[in-house]
Amino acid sequence: MFGSGYQAYQKSSILTADPKRLIILCYEEAIQGLVQAKTKYLSRDYEAKGRAVQKTLDLLNHLRETLDFERGGEIAKQLDRLYGFMIGHILKSDHRRDVNGFSEVAGMLEQLKSAWEEALYRQPGGKNIFPQKEDLSFSTPEEGILLR
Repeated sequence: MFGSGYQAYQKSSILTADPKRLIILCYEEAIQGLVQAKTKYLSRDYEAKGRAVQKTLDLLNHLRETLDFERGGEIAKQLDRLYGFMIGHILKSDHRRDVNGFSEVAGMLEQLKSAWEEALYRQPGGKNIFPQKEDLSFSTPEEGILLR
């Protein structure tokens, strides 16, 4: 009963989020997917591990597809290569049953997430203007630096 209301709230938050916030959400979900993949692998729940790995790969592919090479220039090219490396590393790690690879990519994603938060939500005076979850529906959408 409560689950469906929460899921509707989550969906609404995503649909009303500005593009900058969506980048952060993708990173958060990808990190969570890798943590879950490692946990599920260690508990021998291979089906759930596979779903978590696929979810993460889907998110990385989505991030890659939304890069705007025209406006993003060299940064977009670097991110494209990095996302490609991460995808390959996750696939190799999964094939080799090396869950440390999941942790390595999660660490890279954490660094990227922090960098995006800093770039997108810090004002020159150092004030953090990062929107809280409850503020998402009131944020004014702006086009992201590297989004189409």
